[in-house]
Amino acid sequence: MTLPFIVCASITAISAIISLGFSLSAALGATDIARTMARNTALMIASAVPFLTGSDGWLQAMAWSMIIVQACDAVIGGTIKDPIKTYGPAGTAY
Repeated sequence: MTLPFIVCASITAISAIISLGFSLSAALGATDIARTMARNTALMIASAVPFLTGSDGWLQAMAWSMIIVQACDAVIGGTIKDPIKTYGPAGTAY
């Protein structure tokens, strides 16, 4: 594995963990969050695969998936006017 691969895989994994953290935080105040938790848990687990396999294709798929998820999370954060839930995901999506 090359350094750029490890950096991209690390950022993708961190992004997935942050997304799961936001879901866990939302779980404290909501009643129907099973789908969001399942999505973010699956993405977090899947983000570990590039570290185990060294697959460039898998890493690209996971990186794009997390960019899309974090961009959507940033839009939602902007809609509810919460700066932390806007700028955090926007920063990791960028």
